[in-house]
Amino acid sequence: MASQDWFDKDFYKVLGVSKDVSEADLKKTYRKLARKYHPDSNPGDAAAEAKFKEVSEAYSVLSDAEERKEYDQIRAMGGGARFTAPGSAGQGGFDDVFGGMFGGGAGGQQRGYTFQQGGGQNGGFDDVFGGLFGNGRFGSSSGGYRGYGGPTRGRDVTAHTTIDFLTATRGETISLQSADGKPFKVKIPAGVSDGQKIKLRGKGQPSPDGGEPGDIVLTVTVRKHPVFERDGLNLRVTVPVTFAEAALGATIEVPTLGGDPVKLRVAPGTPSGRVLRVKGRGVETSKGTGDLLAVVQVAVPSHLSAEAKEALEAFAARLPDENPREDLLAKARG
Repeated sequence: MASQDWFDKDFYKVLGVSKDVSEADLKKTYRKLARKYHPDSNPGDAAAEAKFKEVSEAYSVLSDAEERKEYDQIRAMGGGARFTAPGSAGQGGFDDVFGGMFGGGAGGQQRGYTFQQGGGQNGGFDDVFGGLFGNGRFGSSSGGYRGYGGPTRGRDVTAHTTIDFLTATRGETISLQSADGKPFKVKIPAGVSDGQKIKLRGKGQPSPDGGEPGDIVLTVTVRKHPVFERDGLNLRVTVPVTFAEAALGATIEVPTLGGDPVKLRVAPGTPSGRVLRVKGRGVETSKGTGDLLAVVQVAVPSHLSAEAKEALEAFAARLPDENPREDLLAKARG
């Protein structure tokens, strides 16, 4: 803070308080004004932003006991005087205030003075003002003027919750409990994925000086489903079919998430791994809706009767003499 600013600016008037205002009332008044003029509450309002800076500047000085004492001393001593450059004319300047100290008055001979910052030599800036302010330094030992910065934002809080697969897919409003035991509602958006973070604005720690509260950053864990898996907005399910169904073709039932099964046609000669798509039966969100992907898996019987084994051997003898792995082996050889 330049000393000239302390001469010119009436911080008590800026905040609308008396000179004997208590620390508690000063803080209360500042919080009220800071909330009123904060840029977040007045987007694009240059006048409000300027007022916010002015209020913050005034509070930063008056809220510090040492700086407030020095500010009051300067204002009482200066009486509205201004610092002027050495040799400049005009009444009410630096010479009017300190002229008696250096042997010159307002009407006397104009002289120039040299001030040395933080030096150990006699006659420096600290030597001149040290006796006036009692600590040998123009500015408090706590660091001097801190500048405006506005109210402090409250701290963010991290939290975790575990939800089931269906809730994560469809979305739902759930109730959680904060660290202090207070319940609060959280809207889980449709399509939230495992490990995703949700920011709950303004639900974190309160500000210590009237600023915005922090946020709660909620990490969501989604329980696995015994049948379905997420694939983006699509749902993937593995559907077993018999050898006969895969070879000859069939109409099968495929489960859907939270709904009735749908019927799908398996074409003759369908191999394992082929994907059958059901449009619009995936995850539905504001960004779009996915599909249900049914992955065919040919089920091989683990037990055959003697008659079935004989019939299968007869079937195999009638198949073309070909090796289904021939192409695979050829590609592997390069």
